[in-house]
Amino acid sequence: MAPAEPDDAHDVHCRLDELLAARGMTLTRLAELVGVSVVNLSVLKNDRARAIRFSTLQAICRALDCEIGELLVLRRTDDPGAASEATAR
Repeated sequence: MAPAEPDDAHDVHCRLDELLAARGMTLTRLAELVGVSVVNLSVLKNDRARAIRFSTLQAICRALDCEIGELLVLRRTDDPGAASEATAR
């Protein structure tokens, strides 16, 4: 089976900022709870991650009491709203 090729029309977005804000939690506290460095969580939070271990994903979701689909969302990059949101970062 060949590796999946990135689809230019879609982008995976991590909603870590929104979930942390909704729970009044800092990235540092999440890093402590999950056992992952703040730097690695920051890479994920800023949509720069290329991969994530299932164990890390599960630990983040447990710590934030959320589902994977609440943390990671697929958005179309040809959507004008997605482009302006990406530019705002």
